[in-house]
Parts: sequence; structure tokens; C-alpha cells
Amino acid sequence: MKKIVLSGHLEVPDRDLDAVRRALPGHVEATRRETGCITFEITEDPAQPGSFVVYEEFSSWEAFEYHQQRAGDSRWGQVAAASQRHYAIEEITADQDA
Repeated sequence: MKKIVLSGHLEVPDRDLDAVRRALPGHVEATRRETGCITFEITEDPAQPGSFVVYEEFSSWEAFEYHQQRAGDSRWGQVAAASQRHYAIEEITADQDA
């Protein structure tokens, strides 16, 4: 089985931080309901306000690409648009997981 994994962090400008924090729970909930979402976690680093650790797993490139499109068009996409993204995206096979 293959899966798409995105990991890294998001740096939110101070001016957008309150809006991002308010939009985050809805974004997480909507993403976790998406077909093909295996794992979706975004947590703010308590030692670095405005820095969010991101970890996502999707069952296929199609599911991942759907998520990217949906998220970009959402309220989350609007409020997080100016954030800097530092991500690695890779395709993992089941034997690499072990």
C-alpha cells in the first residue's frame, strides 16, 4: 500500500495568528472527513507561538490533491494564505513504513 505523507511546519504572521487559530478546528475537522485522509494533525508549538507542526497522510495522490484544492478554497486557505510553509511531501510504500 502506498500513501502520501506531508510533514513540516507552518509559520503564521502575527497579524494572521488569531484568525488562523479560530479557523484551525474547522479545517482539521473538514480534512479528517475527506475520503482518503488517513492522518491529519496541526498543532501549535507552545515554545514558538505562530509556528505549527503539520503532519498529514493520504491514501493517494488524488486524495492529497483534492485536499490541497479544497483547503485552498476554504476559509482556512484565506486566513493562512500569507503563512510560510516548510513542508516535505513524499510517497511511502508499506514496506518503507515497517
